[in-house]
This record gives sequence, structure tokens and C-alpha cells, in this order.
Amino acid sequence: MLGAMLMFGFRGAELAPGDPFLAAIAAGRVGNVILFDRDVPSGGERNIRSPEQVRRLTETLRAAAPGPIFIAVDQEGGQVRRLKPQKGFLDLPAAQRLGQGSIPETRETAERLGEELAGLGINVDMAPVADVDSNPLNPAIGRLGRAFSSDAAIVASHALAFGQGLAARGIVPVLKHFPGQGCAKEDSHLGLTDISQCWDGATDLLPYAEIFRAGWPGMVMPGHLFHARLDPELPATLSRMVVTGLLRQGLGWQGVVISDDMQMKAISGRYGLRDAILLAVRAGVDILLYGNNLEWEDGLPEKVFATLRDLVEDGSIPVERIRKSWERISALHARHQQPAAQAETP
Repeated sequence: MLGAMLMFGFRGAELAPGDPFLAAIAAGRVGNVILFDRDVPSGGERNIRSPEQVRRLTETLRAAAPGPIFIAVDQEGGQVRRLKPQKGFLDLPAAQRLGQGSIPETRETAERLGEELAGLGINVDMAPVADVDSNPLNPAIGRLGRAFSSDAAIVASHALAFGQGLAARGIVPVLKHFPGQGCAKEDSHLGLTDISQCWDGATDLLPYAEIFRAGWPGMVMPGHLFHARLDPELPATLSRMVVTGLLRQGLGWQGVVISDDMQMKAISGRYGLRDAILLAVRAGVDILLYGNNLEWEDGLPEKVFATLRDLVEDGSIPVERIRKSWERISALHARHQQPAAQAETP
């Protein structure tokens, strides 16, 4: 149950038998993985060379896992795509461009992407972005063309279509970044992103409310976003008021919540490992993501797993809280475990 709550990045386009990361998967300490094309600390290659190589890698990962495993990639399109056309993968337009077209076209694009991901053995896409493009100069969203539109209703329609297209091919989509960071002036990779002055609930929450009403088939990712009126102390990822209060109780989301990368400076620069894990799980986060790529730390999966286990053993996190996440994660696996059958659905 604890391993199912953890997702890690790793180094290597191939993993040999006996590799420590494969051993951690086999032992149940790593329940989910995320692939990257570039190793940020070294500037070199990471996990992705070619379609054939990725297929072999995901087969290796899946063979090591004692149960269902989420294998994720960031494949939004445009400037945010780990599977690049230069390496033989589908050329995927940015959300901004998709938002200027029709809803059926967005769904069709996502279905094509879903077919590619399923064929590669990848079953989670960290997309789409539900942020409203209210600040074109936003360094993490607007400038990169990651938002579908500056119109919240258009964002809702296209993000839902994108998610449904992926789900139709057995891929779990991830809606991000709750409660909305389109207006932000900062990038949470580099430090805390404060949206207290620019965030507008009527606009920024509209895509989530509309999408949940229609039935969202994947996960939801809170951003490392601070809003003093939503929580005067903690960013969304670590805030019970935001995750359990606003997202789950306010908007009715009962599915899986996955964190953004816990090594982003908005979190790692302000909170120690133990406190960040404790606060995130107490907030209501089900899967903690550690890309281990913004910086590399040997033995990180074992360290995070041991910390989470200790928090349960010393009573800081009740076993029942872990069981609740396990139930949500298991239900999501069950809904997406037959991509081949779903791919045949017209």
C-alpha cells in the first residue's frame, strides 16, 4: 500500500537484471515510475531513445512489478513533451494551438497520442493543463503555450476532450495544476508561486467544476501554489484546506490526487523530507511524485519509502489514511487495466 503511493524517476534507458531500482519495484517500495528524456543534472540522456527502446524498458519495469504499476510521462505537446518527434515519436501540438481548433479535433489528437502511449507500455500522461491563460507572461504556462485558452469555458471543454481521448485508449490523464496557476508570475520549479493577488475562483476553478461534473477519468494534480486566503500557511500540495477542503469536499473530487514533483524548490527549498511527506499525505494526496531529476539523489526511493513507513509506524499517519489512498489507486488501476479492449471501442 505504501509503495503504491510513491512514483519515482530513475536513470537508464535500459535496466539490467539486479538493478537496484528494479529491486525496489520488485520489493513493492516503488509502485509507480515516471520517464524523462533528459537527465537535468548531467544534461545527458535519461530514459528515452526510441520507440523500440521505450517499449523494452516499460516491459522490464512491468515484469519486475508484483502488481499493477503506473508508468508515466509528461506529454502535453508543444514545448512540454518527453517523447520528441526527432526520436521517432508523434508530433504533438501545444495546448494553445489545440484550443484554437475544434473539440473533436482535440479529442482525436489525444486518442492518437493514447494509442502511441499504450503501444509504448506507458499508461499515465501528465496532461492536460486546466490552467486558464490569464497571464501570457507566466513563465511556466503562458509563455510556453501550455494553456488551451484565456477563456475558462474553452479550457474546460478542450481539457475534458483531451482527457477523454486518452482514457478511450486506456491511458490515465492527469488534470493540472489545481487550483489554477494561469495568472502566476513565478515558476514553482524555482520557488514558491504566490497566486494570492491574481487568482480568481470564478475563473480558475471553472474548468475543474465543469470537468468533474462531466466525469473526469483520471487523476488530479495540485500545483505548488500558495494562496493566503485559501490557506494562510501552506501551498496547495501540502494543504488540507485546499486538497481535502476545496478539491474533495468543495468540488466533489473523490478520485486519485497526485502531487507535482516534490523536489521542486517550492517544496524542497522550504520543507524537510519528513515534513513534506507528512503534510502532503495529511492534506489528502494519494501519490507522491519524486522525479529525482531536478537534482539526483542516490537511494531516494528507499529513503522516501522508509520515511513514509516510519510516519505510519509512529502513528503520525493512521493506517486507515493509507488504506483510503490504496482504495482510490486500486480503483483507478481497475478502470484502466485493459487498454487493448478500450482501444477497440468506437
